Amino acid sequence: MSATFKSIKSLVPLLDRVLVQRFKAEAKTATGVFLPTSATSQPLPEATVIAVGPGARDKAGNIIPVSVSPGDRVLLPGWGGNTIKVGEEEYFLFKDSEILAKIKE
Repeated sequence: MSATFKSIKSLVPLLDRVLVQRFKAEAKTATGVFLPTSATSQPLPEATVIAVGPGARDKAGNIIPVSVSPGDRVLLPGWGGNTIKVGEEEYFLFKDSEILAKIKE
């Protein structure tokens, strides 16, 4: 499912949803060799967090905060997420529990 918005600022994730933008694969290697489209069409498992929701509620009604923050680099599964298109850019909405890891450097 894909949705289209005019500005990414108009999108605010709800509950424990996380809005991310996947890194794009390089079309050229470090030595200058251009890679074919078939080699770069697979999305990379890394992404940057753009926005996060406030968190989900537990059975007692307390909010459990999301484990990532805007600007974090994360590792994503190869599947899942809802696609959001803003112009030519693609973003994805994942649940906090679907994010595999936070990348620290």
